[in-house]
Amino acid sequence: MKDHPDQDNMQLTGNITRDSLMTLEAYSKYRKEHKADIIAQRKLRSIALGEHITLQFESELTMRYQIQEMLRLEKIFEEDAIEAEIQTYAPLVPDGANWKATMMIEYPDANERKRELARLIGVEDRMLVEVEGQARVYAIADEDLDRETEEKTSAVHFMRFEFTPAMVAAIKAGAGVTLGCDHGNYPAHVAIAAEPLASLAGDLR
Repeated sequence: MKDHPDQDNMQLTGNITRDSLMTLEAYSKYRKEHKADIIAQRKLRSIALGEHITLQFESELTMRYQIQEMLRLEKIFEEDAIEAEIQTYAPLVPDGANWKATMMIEYPDANERKRELARLIGVEDRMLVEVEGQARVYAIADEDLDRETEEKTSAVHFMRFEFTPAMVAAIKAGAGVTLGCDHGNYPAHVAIAAEPLASLAGDLR
């Protein structure tokens, strides 16, 4: 990674590359000064669906945070290892016509979690976004690898919601948007609040 003595802020370039990341030293300083901002950004884009499912909607900013955190934790500075982290997380950056999210299924009790993950097989394919006046959009889940077995679904899934130009225009114009799930064992719907929706609308172009 090139040294960027003047780069002491997170740069949003539309494309996460090794040269656009901060050095370990620069990120360490940035993190101390902006940790509250990082937490607030992730919280803003985290939407609970019922009591046990949360979708963390990702962005270039959240993925840059994630990559920089992994480099910091693992003390990674070799070029190949940095590229590997980028290849892992960059696909979760929305590309202007979609939203991408990490879905987490959470049950504190281990026995309940095991039972419910068995009951929720296929839930990742039943996640949906509905833009006011438009057709439902179902998630395209786990494109990198299958996270489900015949016995249970995974507690973590990665998904994207693809929008038509009309949907993008409607969202950017202020249309209401509902996040939902129509799995038989987990029916739930929630209207996305104004502030997170404004942040998500910013992902579209």
